[in-house]
Amino acid sequence: MPHPVMFRDDDPALAKVRTIALEFPEAYEKVSHGRPSFFVTKMFLMYGGSVKPATKGAGYVQYPQSILVKVDESDRRALEADHRFFFPAYLGPAGWLGLNLAATRKPDWREVTELIDASYRLTAPKKLVARLDEA
Repeated sequence: MPHPVMFRDDDPALAKVRTIALEFPEAYEKVSHGRPSFFVTKMFLMYGGSVKPATKGAGYVQYPQSILVKVDESDRRALEADHRFFFPAYLGPAGWLGLNLAATRKPDWREVTELIDASYRLTAPKKLVARLDEA
């Protein structure tokens, strides 16, 4: 049984994230687990996320306007201290964090771009990172 679609294609934040993500070398988008996800050989970005509930039997807390990115361990503590970031269900234990774009009235798109860039660099093959550096 396929996952239900968990996004609106007319979401303006998704449109901005999509524009940023697809500028990276050989990046492509596909829906994975009901959410827009961006890949090179591996996934480097997912739009939308959730947090596992603290109480057993409670539903997941959804962050529909968020990005999930892989983060460098050297940045993790500082990011986790920021209230806009969350530990996403499923991907969190693999080194990912979520940024709730709806936590402020206007997301800082420069920061979003930097987070996506860092995640891309952690997951993309070295030859694609080199192409990125050449550009």
